[in-house]
Amino acid sequence: MKQRIFIYLFIFSALLNLFQYVNSKRLFEVQNKQLETSHSRVETYKDSIASLEEDILNLLHFNLERNEDAISYFENKGYKIDTLIPFIKDELYKLNEIKGDHPLIPYAASEGRKMMINTVKLLNHKWIIADFTDGVFWGELFLTYEVTTDNEVKFNVVESFLYPTNS
Repeated sequence: MKQRIFIYLFIFSALLNLFQYVNSKRLFEVQNKQLETSHSRVETYKDSIASLEEDILNLLHFNLERNEDAISYFENKGYKIDTLIPFIKDELYKLNEIKGDHPLIPYAASEGRKMMINTVKLLNHKWIIADFTDGVFWGELFLTYEVTTDNEVKFNVVESFLYPTNS
């Protein structure tokens, strides 16, 4: 009788060990698959990050804040670039507040509206690109600018265009 109990216990423990082995092997394979998937995602994300970093560098190419020659131009004249850039943008945005037609935008607005500059990008120490809209029509401006000795900014429209409507 004692021998049978030991045989049953041995068979039960052997089956339990077999079950544990099969279960742990299956879990190990699932975890390996997840790990491989994670590694491939990480590689994909690294490639995406590298591509985005390259795009950012390309976008920053024509940017006053990254143009050492343009920064030196202003610093040699005694300006601090950190305060000058917002000052130039503010001066351009202040023109939106003038009553009547916008002094830089050569296009008439829709009835009951006013053309206003929305976005400004300073390319270097002489050029600006800006977009404008009245809510219906929109376009872009290429401007030159000059900061005078009495801290005024003079703008000159070099080129402008209005996008065609789809109607």
